[in-house]
Amino acid sequence: QVQLVESGGGLVHPGGSLRLSCAASGSILSIYTMYWYRQAPGKQRELVAAITRGGSTNYADSVKGRFTISRDDAKNTVYLQMNSLKPEDTAVYYCKAELELDSPFRRIDTTWGQGTQVTVSS
Repeated sequence: QVQLVESGGGLVHPGGSLRLSCAASGSILSIYTMYWYRQAPGKQRELVAAITRGGSTNYADSVKGRFTISRDDAKNTVYLQMNSLKPEDTAVYYCKAELELDSPFRRIDTTWGQGTQVTVSS
């Protein structure tokens, strides 16, 4: 019932920009930490960025200064603004959210999105 839906991926040239979105739906009381991960072919899934309920952020060294994570709690949505994209940023990007749910019982749940492909190529 609770679902994260990602959008915004696609093909972009090196140096270009994309903005990924991940919207949570369902019976959600609140959203705690939200994360973006990525996984390139043949590589482990890695944490790209995270943002807490209080707005604190953290980034992988490889994207620091180029990517910005943000959230809009009114829309239950997390964003990843990706600037100065490099070919090595090519990967499937996944969002993850820690959610407080109220149906059928109040609890904390962790939910993953389905992933969206980002390809950086000339």
